[in-house]
Amino acid sequence: MKHFGPAAVVAAVVLAASGPAAAQSQIVNIYSYRETGLTQPLLDRFEAETGIKPVLLFGGDGLIERAAAEGENSPVDLILTVDIGNLVAAKELGVSQPIDPAILAPVPPAYRDPDGHWTALSMRARVFYASRERVSEQSLDYDDIAGPEWRGRLCTRSGQHVYNIGLIASRIVHLGLDGTRQWLTAVRDNLARKPTGNDRAQVQAVYSGQCDLAIGNTYYMGLMLTNEAEPQQKQWAQSVRIIYPDAGGDGTHVNVSGVILARYAPHKANAEKLISFLLSEEAQYLYAETNHEFPILDGVAPSALVASWGELDADPTPLTEVAAQRAAASVLVDELRFDEGPRN
Repeated sequence: MKHFGPAAVVAAVVLAASGPAAAQSQIVNIYSYRETGLTQPLLDRFEAETGIKPVLLFGGDGLIERAAAEGENSPVDLILTVDIGNLVAAKELGVSQPIDPAILAPVPPAYRDPDGHWTALSMRARVFYASRERVSEQSLDYDDIAGPEWRGRLCTRSGQHVYNIGLIASRIVHLGLDGTRQWLTAVRDNLARKPTGNDRAQVQAVYSGQCDLAIGNTYYMGLMLTNEAEPQQKQWAQSVRIIYPDAGGDGTHVNVSGVILARYAPHKANAEKLISFLLSEEAQYLYAETNHEFPILDGVAPSALVASWGELDADPTPLTEVAAQRAAASVLVDELRFDEGPRN
């Protein structure tokens, strides 16, 4: 599979949908926000087991909006995406339709749309990367990083990035808007530098001594520890350990990757077969092994590498409640000028 620009995405899918009727019945067209390397092993297995060919097209941002603009003429059957915000946005834009409830039954209610328009496929936790040399604490809560002992010791990426917006939105659920304003102000002033870079860059900052504790997603640890092409990333990752925040309280904030059944899916039956496969124990195991994420199904264990970091006690708050606070979280980040760094 190749990466395509936005125009090529539509052209290629239309081509896939314009062949003989017999061929059309054996495909499922997918718009994907996820890198092809993270999904291809699963799609290859699905095709081998069913004979249905997934036509996967990666176009970066804007695929949900494109499907909305295409309307009834859209060739897409499924949209694979990350972040609860994208899943909720697809429903709000009228891009989705309900998935067969029987397919969604194994998914915990907190991680699927109550009307069945989307479901999570895997989880990633928003955790702390703690320096092995300079952080002695073995457990921490999200509230702890607002304390004065962390002044000048924290690193994170932009507060407006979807990963941090999700975390801040979850704090609004638990603390209220005023409580979260106080918390985020203190976190801002505990930063060692202006928010910059991606999650991997925060681990590099801990490794280089710029900060002692960073906020990041769990799966990046797996990607760095197994990165043979860039061995320096292994060094970064080996310099930190993961702490699951709020393990004994509200639970660690999680976000998800998920799937949307397109409203005008021309191959709806095939699309639902693929969703059912992605929620099978076989696919959940493969997902966990390939992506270093947590299976969404109870009873399916994470990979041995992920399990070595400890046990995840996920926040049970329904993700729809977190998503409802995302706009408020974004406003708060701007109000506090979080991305300008500490006011020291």
